[in-house]
Amino acid sequence: MNHTVGEYVRDMAHTNGIVSFWALLKRGHYGVYHYMSVKHLHRYVNEFSFRHNTARVGTLNFIGMTIDRMTDKRLTYKGLING
Repeated sequence: MNHTVGEYVRDMAHTNGIVSFWALLKRGHYGVYHYMSVKHLHRYVNEFSFRHNTARVGTLNFIGMTIDRMTDKRLTYKGLING
């Protein structure tokens, strides 16, 4: 893509997806978390990429998928601050 000459789509490649993802992440930062530490940035990005990729599955399916991903996972406070 060459945005300086007005090219935003080439064949099946376009920039809409990544622009949409960054907008979702920024809204989460400003509206929910207010601060994202560098140490845990990968966790925030993983959360919002999951939200972005499941945006069209419906609320109940989203909740079910979230619960499925939580099964057998435990994050203790000690693990959070030391990991």
